Amino acid sequence: MTKKIPRTKELDSTAALVKEGFLFFENRRKKLRSDMFETRLMGKKTLVFRGEEAAKLFYNESKFQRKKAIPKPLRQTLTGEGAIHGTDDTHHKQRKRMFLSMMTPERIEEMKRISLEELEARTEQWTNMDQVVLYDEMELILTRAACRWAGVPLKEEEAVSRAREMGAMVDSFGGHPAQFKKGKKARESHEDWLKDVIRQVRRNKLHAPPYTPAYIVAHHRDDKGKKLDVHTAAVDLSNAFRPLIAAAYFLVFGALAIHENPEIKRRLQHNTDEYGQMFTQEVRRFYPFAPAMGAVARETFEWNGYTFKKGQLCILDFYGTNHHPSHWEKPEEFRPERFKDWKESPFSFIPMGGGDHHSGHRCAGEWITVMVMKTFFEYITTQIRYDVPEQQLDYDLKRMPTLPKSRFVVTNVAKIDQPLRNIIDHNRQQTVIYS
Repeated sequence: MTKKIPRTKELDSTAALVKEGFLFFENRRKKLRSDMFETRLMGKKTLVFRGEEAAKLFYNESKFQRKKAIPKPLRQTLTGEGAIHGTDDTHHKQRKRMFLSMMTPERIEEMKRISLEELEARTEQWTNMDQVVLYDEMELILTRAACRWAGVPLKEEEAVSRAREMGAMVDSFGGHPAQFKKGKKARESHEDWLKDVIRQVRRNKLHAPPYTPAYIVAHHRDDKGKKLDVHTAAVDLSNAFRPLIAAAYFLVFGALAIHENPEIKRRLQHNTDEYGQMFTQEVRRFYPFAPAMGAVARETFEWNGYTFKKGQLCILDFYGTNHHPSHWEKPEEFRPERFKDWKESPFSFIPMGGGDHHSGHRCAGEWITVMVMKTFFEYITTQIRYDVPEQQLDYDLKRMPTLPKSRFVVTNVAKIDQPLRNIIDHNRQQTVIYS
């Protein structure tokens, strides 16, 4: 017998989603007492679900496709029109191989080295600043590092504006009109910049080493043997390095966790039992960033007694899955130790998508994000001292994405005399998280 899927009473829930943010899904689950419910978003009937089994279904490519699943506002701001996020089957796998070719262990190690150099250079300036707004600084540092790694030239006088540009694109997915307008303008400027980079690389007017995303994307040929059109190439180049900027959110939340849990700082400094890895994973699990992802049912089928109809839009709740009480003991507590003996699952832990990195839709840049986060956390606990003055450190789950309201301010930054080389050597063998 087919089970009836609980439904919300709203005629359309789009406005409620924008207003309630990360709490939208949870509020309706509690009211309907179900991990799955039907609602209407942007005029479309939509199924929302969460959990490990739901994620396994969602990432089953024989059941779901990404074509037509990403809302136009997100394509115009965050991902770009024609991005890999909206592709399927052979076309997706061929594009995915291009992205994975950029993520070799050597290149991940290179990103770590570059990021540390940029962080070290910037902290030299922090020591002379009255106060440091950590989110703004992380956004700038990561922009400089990502561009160097990608082979994308970044003029020093443009560094801040390009960092804010990419930050506006990431900030746009919350759905508020002001966020969308700012993000769309930023996306247009960003793509114009990268189109010029692609053209210069193709004309040999800009030297990009063959292992960099700038070179790889510029010369990539699609499944029909043709080079990508300049627009698609610019979108793919952006998606090769722009997602790292989003790590600024996790880095700020990690700093917040260190501040609110003094024992964590000592444990990070000693790093017994790979505590830095456990802490990094818990930051990604516990704190909010990407709320959800959508897909469309390829055919009509039944799952666990529920009927999914062909063409049905379905949304997997990332935040809800990462806090599901069936998968995580006391999920609303920040406990890095939960990852000590964690039986790795690409479906219960989905801060950057689920499934397989190599053939599925899990973010290919996840390895780099984790490595940069872990290295930065070690740096700020062993290489510098700072004070955290009184400020608004609470964050609003009604806003997507969200941050501490003060964006985390620190003062009285001072360097600790300890060789930077120690951090690089210590993490050298820790590039793989799971596959």
